[in-house]
Amino acid sequence: MKNIPLLLMGCGGVGRQLLQHIVSCRSLHAQQGVHLRVVGVCDSKSLVFASDVITRELNDQTLSEVCRFKSNGSSLSALGDLGECIVNGNTESKRKVMDIAALLGKATGLAFVDCSASSETIRMLNQVVDMGCCVVLANKKPLTSTMEDYDKLVSYPRRIRHESTVGAGLPVIASLNRLLSSGDPVHRIIGSLSGTLGYVMSEVEDGKPFSEVVKVAKNLGFTEPDPRDDLSGMDVARKALILARLLGRRINLDSIKIESLYPDEMGPDAMSVEEFLGSGIVSLDNDVQERVKRASLNGNVLRYVCVIEGSRCEVGIQELPKDSPLGRLRGSDNVLEIYSRCYNKQPLVIQGAGAGNDTTAAGVLADILDIQDLFP
Repeated sequence: MKNIPLLLMGCGGVGRQLLQHIVSCRSLHAQQGVHLRVVGVCDSKSLVFASDVITRELNDQTLSEVCRFKSNGSSLSALGDLGECIVNGNTESKRKVMDIAALLGKATGLAFVDCSASSETIRMLNQVVDMGCCVVLANKKPLTSTMEDYDKLVSYPRRIRHESTVGAGLPVIASLNRLLSSGDPVHRIIGSLSGTLGYVMSEVEDGKPFSEVVKVAKNLGFTEPDPRDDLSGMDVARKALILARLLGRRINLDSIKIESLYPDEMGPDAMSVEEFLGSGIVSLDNDVQERVKRASLNGNVLRYVCVIEGSRCEVGIQELPKDSPLGRLRGSDNVLEIYSRCYNKQPLVIQGAGAGNDTTAAGVLADILDIQDLFP
């Protein structure tokens, strides 16, 4: 049986779902000759870890309790009754995480899994890659930091996986890597990489007011608590940057042209969420509907997409043919069209659920299993 020590950073929706997947897949992984040995789980304030990280692990009961406590909004510090080791405090937790990474990186290897949404893990990740650890990311921020940070992270390409940073569990990164490693140059990528904005654009196409569609999306749980986090386009821009850098573009986030779906005067610094949804967003309805009508007269539809072509990297609303893969997109699916030498006239199209904790965590789990050959 191959044992893979694993330390999880971030115990939000994706992190909890990953732990549940690990527990529920025990028998399947045993048949495959693999055991994922979770040695620690860390949130922003505390770290719970096994008493001896070399030989022991957090058992499945503890992992289930971690999920239960965190889903109730409780702190990991409350898990002390289970007899596991706890370190409280942001600084103290980080220090202990690095001690564990240094110990296991040299001894047995370690899968350092970042399912947080924090930029605070960047410095830690830059250090653990030099300790012999493997890195698996759902967090986009480390890959969209400075080029210096990015170069450090990918300096050991066999030891990093980040499929879930773009398109949740869809095989976007793997497909691009296969094309690039086979010498098939990718010259254009266009895609709808936000389930939220995909849903919004396909709904306004049916004549529904933009403001009403956004409110419904929020009620359905498609948006962040503040829908402007989605409507700003910043999340799509981060995904576009990850893809552009994968293609060899040495650019930063501020190099990307980003179209926000609301003006600056309706931003978080100027309006509360309630004000934005109550009176602000309604004033945007007419403009959006006019753009929908103009596109329809041209036989096109509007989609919020990222475009990477040559030196061009931008995200925003584009008019696209109704009969194209992106034009046919409905609901919250992600669609990516990849054009290369081999896929020139007819692009490689990747489509499916591109959001959701379950799908994202499944992608992370698949990435962890993909690096099992690097462990003794």
